[in-house]
Amino acid sequence: MVHSPGFLKLVNEAKKHVEEVTVAEARARLAANPQLVLMDVREDHEWQAGHAVEAVHLGKGILERDLERLYPDPNQEIIMYCGGGFRSALTAAAAQQLGYRKVFSLIGGYKALVAAGWPMNSEG
Repeated sequence: MVHSPGFLKLVNEAKKHVEEVTVAEARARLAANPQLVLMDVREDHEWQAGHAVEAVHLGKGILERDLERLYPDPNQEIIMYCGGGFRSALTAAAAQQLGYRKVFSLIGGYKALVAAGWPMNSEG
């Protein structure tokens, strides 16, 4: 996908402040911490087409509104993923602005999970 320069500028600025993790690091973190939240921040139709088995869905469009209600502990460890690792950097940065201290963006997003053979569910 070709992204607009303005979008890439926002993403690159967010990535300066957000820690990114690989799929292997995400697996290790989930194994070490069963309370970790793997959060899919894609649109509803993307979620329904397929998502990681362990994932919860909180789309980018409502994340700031609902994150604190669903996960009130600002120390909750959360790995966010989107389609390719761009929107998740933005949502992780937004979560940090809300006071969350242990949020990460998955490098490569859903595409990387699929390529790594991560177990998937679909609702469609």
